[in-house]
Amino acid sequence: MRPKTLTPGLRHILLRFALPLVAALAGTGRAENLPKLRPPAVPLVVCDPYFSIWSPADCLVDADTVHWTGHPHRLTSSVRIDGQVFRLLGRAPQSVPALPQTILEVKPTRTVVTYEGQGVKLKLTFMTPALPDDLIIYSRPVTYMTWTVQALDGRTHRVEVYFDAGAEIAVNEPGQAVNMERGLLGALAVITMGTVSQPVLGQSGDDLRIDWGHFYLATPNSKDVGALIDARSSLRGVYNRFAADGALLGANGEASGTGRADSWVGVMALSLGTVGAEPVSRWLMLAYDDGFSIQYFHKNLRPYWRRDGDDATALLNKSAADYPALVQRCHDFDHAVMDDLSQVGGEKFARLAALAYRQCVAGTKLVADGNGQPLLFPKENTSNGCIGTVDVIYPMSPLFLFFSPSLAKAMLVPPLDYAASPRWKFPFAPHDLGRYPLANGQVYGGGERTEVNQMPVEESGNMIIMLAALAQVEGNADFAATYWPLLVKWAAYLKTKGFDPERQLCTDDFAGHLAHNVNLSAKAIIALGAFGRLAQWRGETALAREYGELAKRYAARWVAEAKEAGHYRLAFDQPGTWSQKYNLIWDRMLGLNLFPADVLRPEMDSYPAVMNRYGLPLDNRKTWVELPWSFWTASLTGQAADFAALFDPIYDYVNTTPSRVPFADFYWTKDAREAGMHARPVIGGIFMPALLAPKLAAKWSGRDATRSSGWAPFPLD
Repeated sequence: MRPKTLTPGLRHILLRFALPLVAALAGTGRAENLPKLRPPAVPLVVCDPYFSIWSPADCLVDADTVHWTGHPHRLTSSVRIDGQVFRLLGRAPQSVPALPQTILEVKPTRTVVTYEGQGVKLKLTFMTPALPDDLIIYSRPVTYMTWTVQALDGRTHRVEVYFDAGAEIAVNEPGQAVNMERGLLGALAVITMGTVSQPVLGQSGDDLRIDWGHFYLATPNSKDVGALIDARSSLRGVYNRFAADGALLGANGEASGTGRADSWVGVMALSLGTVGAEPVSRWLMLAYDDGFSIQYFHKNLRPYWRRDGDDATALLNKSAADYPALVQRCHDFDHAVMDDLSQVGGEKFARLAALAYRQCVAGTKLVADGNGQPLLFPKENTSNGCIGTVDVIYPMSPLFLFFSPSLAKAMLVPPLDYAASPRWKFPFAPHDLGRYPLANGQVYGGGERTEVNQMPVEESGNMIIMLAALAQVEGNADFAATYWPLLVKWAAYLKTKGFDPERQLCTDDFAGHLAHNVNLSAKAIIALGAFGRLAQWRGETALAREYGELAKRYAARWVAEAKEAGHYRLAFDQPGTWSQKYNLIWDRMLGLNLFPADVLRPEMDSYPAVMNRYGLPLDNRKTWVELPWSFWTASLTGQAADFAALFDPIYDYVNTTPSRVPFADFYWTKDAREAGMHARPVIGGIFMPALLAPKLAAKWSGRDATRSSGWAPFPLD
């Protein structure tokens, strides 16, 4: 029997319970009673699109670490316990046994890996303190690695740890020449790596790594620390010295060298001394100072942490001094976030959202403009490498609206300023600002030249909706007022073109052009209502009434003209079709009440009949799905059972996908394979259910929940 012939109820039961149970019994799946998450790739160093290193394996010793593009960015670590060496991170050297890995946890700011063996427990923690309430700390390109060891057997043990990092982290291509230096910086032992040529902001695109600025390894200097730069061909000898006697590799004085990036490594060894029942820790920092991060209309901008004149020396010294406080702050932040997200959608949702948080941060860069104000630029990874893409900002916006209105503004300002400039001559919003890291003007479709392959309804609707959502979060429309003439123009465009869109692209451009797109029409209608709400907040009563009533009339027409038996169509003129209506979620978030509940209930009830093993497809055309939209669709009714029906297959996808890449948001719902895009910041859209919980959203954004107007909560029942 083909799945589509099953009744919706029977298919729902089969997908939710029977198939997972059969797979588990057959040894091809995993039981659903475990809330643990197996990330497709494990986030280790997740600072920005260039400084982004992952482990594509369940156990960190089963694969070499890579940049999100898949190119080698090798980090390796071992531990020496009572004279015997065990691997902790990376495959090399494979002749050395691995200390058994027992637990792997991904939290919003930390990845914590636990190992047990030889009478000890060892925790290896990768901490990137992306704390949204402190933009200087948030923007620092620093990840701390901490090794914490304690005895489990009532005895004491002599412990040393080894770590190395390849100079390939500082280049785009492995054959590029690098300078390597070792020395002391105040109280820190430091290794520095960077290209000889230093082509600052020299190229743009997607499948690229950074080849300017400098990569640093740094740790507090002492007699228990050793640092070394050496050729990779000599690395085995260095490792053997460590394995033989735990040697700390000599003095930490000045040394230098030059060669191919793939031929050089920086090595650090740290002695923990004699370890008993009380935990003992040692730590080091991995940092990357790019000097200049983004070119914004031909002006090179500094990273935000440099806004007050700090340089690499200040970065390392301040980061070292802040380490103890940041350990506590990150612990508290992670605990509070995970606890709150568990209340919203359960522990499995919290774990998935934590992974999304890390990836979203790693897909963006925070810089300072000429006045020192923050600008946040996302990169469209594994797509065309665009920067500041509006329909990337749109899906990722729930995370930033939830945690930080300041960061939400920082990502909206660049497209708004661009659209307000004389360069943008169209009556609709732009798609992008260029190709990362060069934000010098739109490159997608017709660019600044023609309307060919633009996304006029999509991007105009996105911008108005996000500005209304920001006003909802802040309790005022002051930010939108700065760009009011733009919004008036875009609303007028949607008034004419939005209800029944012409044949054009939407954010799901991988599916091609589509005329009369019902879901895109819903976005335009909600944007018109959102504009009316903004006008109301600004005291423009006539304009508010005009657009509020227009949105209601259009919504009523939409219900009548899009209706299919039991659900609503993909396109107004295509009977027998269906699609996820994820854009409707903003009607609920903004409390506009344009689309009645009797639209959402039959739409949700129609989905089990077309659900696949790993999720609900985007629409009837293909079996692929864009993951953030599924979370928005799952949240439409506010019913926990509806959310679980769409969420559980997604969680199963993440735990079983054979595509070992940073969290693919675009995948096939039948076999859980990536469909072409991963490591993208759009995954921040997973936070939509949290954004719909008013008390939690108010808590994290720093706003008084009582100032919300018509904000519908996401209930647990």
